Amino acid sequence: MQRKPRILCLHGFRTSAEILKKLVHRWPPDVLGRLDLVFLDAPFPALGKSDVEGIFDPPYFEWFQANQNFTEYTNVEECLAYIEDYMIKNGPFDGFLGFSQGAVLSAALPGMQRDGLALTRVPKIKFLILISGAKFGWSNFGHHNLTRNAFSSPLEFPSLHIIGEMDFMKPESTVLVQAFVDPFVINHPRGHTVPRLDEKSTEVMLGFIQRIQKTIATDDEQMCSNAET
Repeated sequence: MQRKPRILCLHGFRTSAEILKKLVHRWPPDVLGRLDLVFLDAPFPALGKSDVEGIFDPPYFEWFQANQNFTEYTNVEECLAYIEDYMIKNGPFDGFLGFSQGAVLSAALPGMQRDGLALTRVPKIKFLILISGAKFGWSNFGHHNLTRNAFSSPLEFPSLHIIGEMDFMKPESTVLVQAFVDPFVINHPRGHTVPRLDEKSTEVMLGFIQRIQKTIATDDEQMCSNAET
């Protein structure tokens, strides 16, 4: 039997692991049953009002902080160390799922890992699922020093991008797709949220899962082969 892809899930700005879990768990059982999803709270309590107050209960968290223009960031290094420490203690993980701020962060991780700037003590990231994501260094988001070269070359591994027609992040999410080779894309009619999956979106998602299962199987076989030699 193929093992389930193990995925670390990073929530949005000033929300929580529990909130993201509730939203993702609206996906069809045929999808959820094929994935091993682990939801992690960000390291920093929300420093201001959350957009989901009155909709979802607190507490709320954030991965890092930025100034109003998103040109300066704080606590990025601390955030990366926190994620890596969690992965060491609770891994291994195969890939990431991120929503909003969690997707912005997740999208930059493979390039930073490639360049030896982050996640150097854990296995290579094999795939990403990005919901309402964006690129550091594009449009509304400036670079952090660690992300400056994260997208310097195309990212050649499976990625799935979920983009809302009414999402204020749609332009950034659309540009982010172009940073990956052969991306999978799900478009939905809603705004800045984790959408339910209709029949067409479920087909795309299942196709993506089939793709990452092949990637994981190949990598696992290679690891076994290396261990034997």
